[in-house]
Amino acid sequence: MYLTVDQLIDRAATLARRSGGTLRRIGESAQGRPLWLLSLGAGERHVLVVAGAHANEPVGMTTSWLLARQAAAQPGGFSWHFVLCLDPDGAARNEEWLRGPLTMERHFQHFYRPPAAGQPEWLGAERLPETRALLGVIEELRPALQCSLHGVDFGGAFVQLTRPIAGFSRPFGSADQVPLELGSADAAYWPSPEPGLYLMPGAGARERFEVLPEDAAASTWTHLGVTTAVVEVPMWAVTGVGDDSPHPDPAAALQAAARRLRDRLRGVRAYGHPAAEETLALAPGLADEWERGTWARTVAQVTSLELAAERIPLRVAAALGSIPRIAGHCADLRERFAPRWVPVTQQARLQARAVAAGARAVLGDA
Repeated sequence: MYLTVDQLIDRAATLARRSGGTLRRIGESAQGRPLWLLSLGAGERHVLVVAGAHANEPVGMTTSWLLARQAAAQPGGFSWHFVLCLDPDGAARNEEWLRGPLTMERHFQHFYRPPAAGQPEWLGAERLPETRALLGVIEELRPALQCSLHGVDFGGAFVQLTRPIAGFSRPFGSADQVPLELGSADAAYWPSPEPGLYLMPGAGARERFEVLPEDAAASTWTHLGVTTAVVEVPMWAVTGVGDDSPHPDPAAALQAAARRLRDRLRGVRAYGHPAAEETLALAPGLADEWERGTWARTVAQVTSLELAAERIPLRVAAALGSIPRIAGHCADLRERFAPRWVPVTQQARLQARAVAAGARAVLGDA
């Protein structure tokens, strides 16, 4: 099972007492929940691990616990620091699912994800208290590496980097039966120096799909020029995202995905649900970009967009609490993509191995 915020805090406090580390409050959330930083080790260089930035992606808290235990036993030349959960308010709204069973339908019945302006890693005009707390930690530590732990609902494992560093994707091996995401729509148009690795563009460069509000160049990932890795692992693995062969008819597939996205959202109203309202406003422009774009040419890239065409209406249905729509969308996903549940321990171990490999690569890169 995934760890909840309270479970992780309790374990972190015990680990800090036993290992000579510290657990300190670095701020509080918009709703007054404390934000905690666990620090372990005495190395001169620092690794900062951030969990829980996206409320619907709980794997990072479990991964943090694995990494913290490893750091307490063998820091590997670094001081390790863990923001245990950057969005505890959002995490609390998803926690009912964590009590199980961890089915797809229950996940989306208890799903919460704020609109972009409410996600603390984005540097909006009005900075959230969670954002300010994280920026303060980055400015204090000047970490050699920041790792932001994320999860995708359907797809494969991949890493987004602010600069080239070899080694992050190597722990994502076939032995885990989790595909590398070789054409992630989250990194459309970004360079990919190795399979499963994507380089974030600098300011002014093309930023994925233009209609989307997120901007990697204006995020906590790039603050002070810190080296950051955003490490993604899937809840449900989809084989097609790892197929880098040419798609037989990408233009037709993208047109079909765009039509599907429009059809699924036609007539849906989301008054009073900010995240759903934002999605409904962006979806038509996104579908237009898919149709006229030149990015998706491989099976992996097309599969990633086809998954997005299913995911977006499903998240709208989840935000609106529409149980019949959730059930229908989940059934369609199973039929079209045969997603395979990745056990929580496997998700966390895979993510932890990638972070550890990245830290070793950065240490050797000094």
